Amino acid sequence: MCDYSLQAVKTRPAKVDDKLTVRLFGWSTRGFAASEDRSVAVCLLPGTELSFAEEVRKGYSWPWSPPTIRHKTAIFRKVNQQNPTAHHDALEFPDGRIILVTLLEEGQQATVLQMPVTREVARVPEPEKAKA
Repeated sequence: MCDYSLQAVKTRPAKVDDKLTVRLFGWSTRGFAASEDRSVAVCLLPGTELSFAEEVRKGYSWPWSPPTIRHKTAIFRKVNQQNPTAHHDALEFPDGRIILVTLLEEGQQATVLQMPVTREVARVPEPEKAKA
């Protein structure tokens, strides 16, 4: 499910090997756009692993907060879920920092490396019954 702020945008679920681009949707929300159609927001499940083409950069920088994250991999997370009007989509980096997706610099490209295991994916098929 995508961030609440992307409800008015056409969306689709992420797939392994998707090529995504950080873009501005509307006037204040950044998210991941599909490579085949920039107007489609790609929704990630918590636990999805991403690899960026370059070190991740924030779109906003303050003197105490460098613009470059210095990592190329991240895990997608949901934060602020108790507040329905706050941004929820975030990335967790190897050093433990969590940054909202909406704070990322536009134009950065990422690839979906791995989707989280869900109950449906984790089901073990039943063995075939012997014919009598």
